Amino acid sequence: MSSSSPSGTPANTLIVIPARMQATRLPGKPMLDIAGAPMIVQVWRRAMAANAGRVVVATDADEILRAVQAAGGEAVMTRTDHASGSDRIHEAVESIDPAGRIDTIVNLQGDLPTLEPHLISACVAPLTNASVDIATLAAEITEPEERTNPNVVKVVGSPVDASATHLRALYFTRATAPHGEGPLYHHIGIYAYRRPALSRFVLLQPSPLEQREKLEQLRALEAGMRIDVTVVDTVPLGVDTPADLERARRLLGAV
Repeated sequence: MSSSSPSGTPANTLIVIPARMQATRLPGKPMLDIAGAPMIVQVWRRAMAANAGRVVVATDADEILRAVQAAGGEAVMTRTDHASGSDRIHEAVESIDPAGRIDTIVNLQGDLPTLEPHLISACVAPLTNASVDIATLAAEITEPEERTNPNVVKVVGSPVDASATHLRALYFTRATAPHGEGPLYHHIGIYAYRRPALSRFVLLQPSPLEQREKLEQLRALEAGMRIDVTVVDTVPLGVDTPADLERARRLLGAV
């Protein structure tokens, strides 16, 4: 049995933050200044504060590598032609740990500068069940307009325990689902993979429902992989637009 870190996550957990400069809506997004530091550095700091494992930024840009290293962080260069963050993470993991000692990998998006650090451990928690391949997060939707917003991805899941804070994912969708009375859950795009699950996932071809919904996680479900979800009480701000950037600057500037 693996030893654990003080946060309760396995000691052999690796947190990888993929970062590239080619964002279309916010060019150069990882290097945009938030409260005196590049966004990618703010995300790295949040990941370090989680005390949940080794943290590495995986990038294809020299300026990102240099910024992370200047802040005291660890970063590795990866290829420029990856189709997704999952592919970039897999390359980084194989480079960092060719012997396969790391068995839990967290895919942490590089545009979450206000992330509450405890969410990383919450994401990893379902992997204590050996039958779970991938773990992720969701929060109950409280704003009525989010129920029908296709940019708010919903997870449809079956409760694993009586507390309803742990779900087994049945589907992810941009539609309003499931139908009828009851809560809807906003999927939060942070993932924890078992090492073999990540290796399997990146070898799979894009699946029909993935291509229809434009949701990569459906590839895993369609291949029969199990995804479990921890329900948390907060949704971290993802920075995708200039308005998001200004909000993040206000939030971190007030700390």
